[in-house]
Amino acid sequence: MNSIVKKTLTESLAKFAEITKIGSEELLDKLVGVFEADDHFMAKVAKFDEVFNEYPKFDELREVYFDLLMINFFTSDVNKLEADYLDSKEWEDIEDQTIDRGTELLNLLLYINECHDEQIKPGLEDFLKEFLLVDEDEFQDEFNIYEDLISNQQLAESSVEDICNNAKLMDLGEEMEELFVPFMVFFLQPNANEQTLKELEGYSNNTAFDVAVYSLIANFNQNR
Repeated sequence: MNSIVKKTLTESLAKFAEITKIGSEELLDKLVGVFEADDHFMAKVAKFDEVFNEYPKFDELREVYFDLLMINFFTSDVNKLEADYLDSKEWEDIEDQTIDRGTELLNLLLYINECHDEQIKPGLEDFLKEFLLVDEDEFQDEFNIYEDLISNQQLAESSVEDICNNAKLMDLGEEMEELFVPFMVFFLQPNANEQTLKELEGYSNNTAFDVAVYSLIANFNQNR
């Protein structure tokens, strides 16, 4: 298991458990076991779902942690496979089977990886225009998915309070409805600190989820 993914998963789940006051140690141990298993990816997906089925109180984290499972595959598991595996028919079939899984968080985590490779600081405009290419005609699907971020870029330079208050008033699209606040808070403060977490806990309308996902993103960025 990728060590950064393990730290990220641990910190995120701990924050969720802290706010909900639900013990998470057993869930963490079982998820780490799934991530570390030397299995075919779809076998891991099946075991991953079995674990979440056992712990329904954490189900709202299922799909964002699926994104972490994917990142772990790209950064750890794939190294054990053939060099061109991601271009293979087998991986194409896996993509087809998992097309409805995960969230747009995967794109943000891939972007953060790219930022660290290129030694640049993550930024919302860079993410939208240089990574997602939302200004290009052939990427209008991305424009539609991320329109809430595009039209509210100024919030990434405001405050946690402003981000949360505006999110409550906005009619957010399906893809960004749950992720808008943690995405924006990340671009406001890419490195997690207690003050930001405290403000997010105080102003969020979906506290446990927002804090857990923001913690996931910021820790993934910091632990690189």
